[in-house]
Amino acid sequence: MTQGSQRFAGRQRLFYALADPTRREILELLVANGKMSATELYENFSTSHPAVSQHLGVLRQADLVRLEKFAQKHIYSLNLNGISELDRWVDQFRDLWDQRFGELDRVLEKEKRKDRKRK
Repeated sequence: MTQGSQRFAGRQRLFYALADPTRREILELLVANGKMSATELYENFSTSHPAVSQHLGVLRQADLVRLEKFAQKHIYSLNLNGISELDRWVDQFRDLWDQRFGELDRVLEKEKRKDRKRK
């Protein structure tokens, strides 16, 4: 698999994970609380523990959360590397729009100068 196709597959997992509102809520809980045990996460949802566990698995596969095991306790936290991948993807579009707005500013400035010369 080429590097480009690996990156594409990783982004597919990332956006699949973010597409579900329960998974987004799990991420928001981890942002607000830092590390949380699986039990603490389960308590925030009316769905079954296995359903929440499946959501956590999808988030782990997308590299958005980390799992640490201490005996019987499972502790989840954000994986900043996965979040950084999302940020890099968004940056591409931010850079594109910054460039476009810069071009628009130049066009508008030219038009202002033309208006001043006419007056």
